[in-house]
Amino acid sequence: MKEFWRYLFSPFVRPKLKLYIGKISVGTPYFLPRKVVRGKYVPKKIGFDFCRLGWKTKWSNTDYRYEWSPIISFVFIKWQIAISISAKDSVHYWASWLYYFNNTDEKLSTSERVKQCITGFPQTYKVTTNGETKIVDYYQHILKKKWKVISIEDKRNKLLKKLGI
Repeated sequence: MKEFWRYLFSPFVRPKLKLYIGKISVGTPYFLPRKVVRGKYVPKKIGFDFCRLGWKTKWSNTDYRYEWSPIISFVFIKWQIAISISAKDSVHYWASWLYYFNNTDEKLSTSERVKQCITGFPQTYKVTTNGETKIVDYYQHILKKKWKVISIEDKRNKLLKKLGI
């Protein structure tokens, strides 16, 4: 449960909570809520399920891959209440979140850890949309405003725009 609080209170933009209420249809993560009875899986009639953030590493111990979002589910007969934690740009968001919590020095301040995360695990990509290619730094989308690192050139351009130049 501690991890669920860490999802919500970090230097990253707070993820959204999605609520589902209805017939059982939300998996946790691959299968609908179920239990084992005499060696066989059967649908769960009443109970809670929760699933932590799904991830794996690929080529090194810091090459994080996002698999699924965290979810808490309650089942009662044929009905389900599910709360999932989802983030915009989820692949970049959760991979960066994992690097921040697992690979930055906890003794440092939050701003120093964010800087360490940005340099150690860059999220800058070339993205092509409708034939137009641009470079996107996903940290500008996934970090809270307070923790964003703005380049001197961006500060200059913002000031010039403010002055009308």
